[in-house]
Amino acid sequence: MSDEPSPTSRPASPKAQAPKRLADRSTRPSVIAMSNSTPRTAHDPTRIAAIEAAFADRSLLTDPATQQAIFATVEDLDKGRIRVAEPSESGWQVNPWIKQAVLLYFVLRPLEPLEAGALSFFDKVPVKKGLAAAGIRVVPPGVARYGSFLEPGCILMPGYVNIGAYVGAGTMIDTWATVGSCAQVGRGVHLSGGVGLGGVLEPAAARPVIIEDGAFIGSRCVVVEGVIVEREAVLGAGVVLTSSTSIVDVTGATPVITKGRIPARSVVIPGQLPKQFPAGTYSVPCALIIGQRSASTDQKTSLSDALRTFQVPV
Repeated sequence: MSDEPSPTSRPASPKAQAPKRLADRSTRPSVIAMSNSTPRTAHDPTRIAAIEAAFADRSLLTDPATQQAIFATVEDLDKGRIRVAEPSESGWQVNPWIKQAVLLYFVLRPLEPLEAGALSFFDKVPVKKGLAAAGIRVVPPGVARYGSFLEPGCILMPGYVNIGAYVGAGTMIDTWATVGSCAQVGRGVHLSGGVGLGGVLEPAAARPVIIEDGAFIGSRCVVVEGVIVEREAVLGAGVVLTSSTSIVDVTGATPVITKGRIPARSVVIPGQLPKQFPAGTYSVPCALIIGQRSASTDQKTSLSDALRTFQVPV
């Protein structure tokens, strides 16, 4: 069985209409490298070894030195000194030991009453502090959890940023948008209302969702399972991307299908593909690449042009 786009409403010969398929490009090197001015903490082999040992043997969590390694790691995440995933010359690299530290942090932390102004919670992880000093605007009742990092200039409307997540400078997290645990969001990104970026803590080696610089994610989009949205791409409202979602480039003479990655500057809308099941043929969701943002150096102009030219709902 295969997912095949139908260019017309008529049934067509599979041989005549079968789209070209490209290999999953999830391992292709990223075209962008996000950075910030926060001093990086070098990865301490001793700390890594302690965390990995405790993850394999929970009895080691009684050791004060092991506890300190775990708490220090989550603090470094909160301050942006380390990242769960980071760009490198060979593409995005995951640091599994950091995710292991977060999972162990949950084990060590007790459930307790927490206060954030007039709001009350009962949880293991407090909310992020020092927002004014960090240059982050958070609109009530938006919540950024301790262990997440937001660069200066971020705006968090009444949405949610989970532990381990990283959000670049100047990014807007609009109302009821969620940034899942360990998701990596670049600079100047717009997450529209109701966007859901999936979180992933297990398995520890799994790549998180990555949204690169300048991307625009339309209302009620869902991006999960380690999908990468490359720089300055535009997702129209309602696009759903999982690791198995077919991403169909329909800009050429024949459709081309990939998975796991939206190419830089692509304009994407929701679509459907026919798929054969024992009970019959039904439509399943896909994502359609219908064009590219212009080569303009003015990103705002380029985005406006893309939305207008391709009539993309946001």
